[in-house]
Amino acid sequence: MNVGRIDLNLLKYLDVLLREQNVTRAAEQLGITQPAMSNGLKRLRELFGDPLLIRTSEGMTATERAVELQPLVRQVLAQTEAMLTPDETFQPSASRRVFRIMTSDYAEATLVPHIVRRLRAEAPNLVLDFLTPSDVSYTDMEQGRVDMAINRFNEIPQSFHQVTLWKDSFSCLLNRDNPIAEGFDLENYLSAQHIWVSKTGFGVGFGMNPEKLGGLGWIDQALMRLGRSRKISIFTRHYQMPALLAMNNDLVATLPSRVARMQAQNTSLLIQEPPFDIPEFELKMAWSPLLHHNVAHRWLRKLIQEESERVGAMEV
Repeated sequence: MNVGRIDLNLLKYLDVLLREQNVTRAAEQLGITQPAMSNGLKRLRELFGDPLLIRTSEGMTATERAVELQPLVRQVLAQTEAMLTPDETFQPSASRRVFRIMTSDYAEATLVPHIVRRLRAEAPNLVLDFLTPSDVSYTDMEQGRVDMAINRFNEIPQSFHQVTLWKDSFSCLLNRDNPIAEGFDLENYLSAQHIWVSKTGFGVGFGMNPEKLGGLGWIDQALMRLGRSRKISIFTRHYQMPALLAMNNDLVATLPSRVARMQAQNTSLLIQEPPFDIPEFELKMAWSPLLHHNVAHRWLRKLIQEESERVGAMEV
């Protein structure tokens, strides 16, 4: 391919076309006419020697070549934007910027208070808008409408940047008067009634089905590998609930160890190691390549990573 033939505007067209998979919506996003967008798609097809988008019964669908190109195109555009953007300065103490951050309830319980405390000292005029996973889609992240997501991810688009903030294990939280507190082995664990707590990923959550344990996460998948299952009586998406619910002397909550340690300050509650192996999980921070080189964004990411390391050091 002759590099001299490449028009950066065409790469921008391709980026939006692959995101929208609709010529009309892509044209609206770019503020151009539909015929101009169609002409741009024609030129892109000639440039790459591939149809890129084909019409199917479900609408326009990206070809295999287009799927391969999408993260590469996004990277080129982000790097070009960074190269052409002036080396601006960012003054946290004076900034009134609004940062929109998607956080799981787990991250809110364990990390967010430390982030907020640091920001109140260093950037008191910043505004933080914390969103739940149900509020946000990958498209919102990709287009930079949400600054970052702090969560546990099973999978994430290849084009996103991400960093691991920490790893966490699991612990069991139960009332000291719970009959299984003594001799807390697997059989006693499985004889109890359980509290399920989690909300990860993006999108609106739906009601849980106790019969489909394989889809309930790390804990139940670990039990399935042993050919066992637990009896779940309560499903909740909020990590402040288990400590209250576990006060019942017939319920057990198995939850991330950092949350368990925070909630077991109640002297009526007891922390126990799970009587079976549950793999650790990673809390990650992810963001769009569109924001990767933004000065303010880089500053906040660095602060969040520093606070994550500090919290981790406190628990050693």
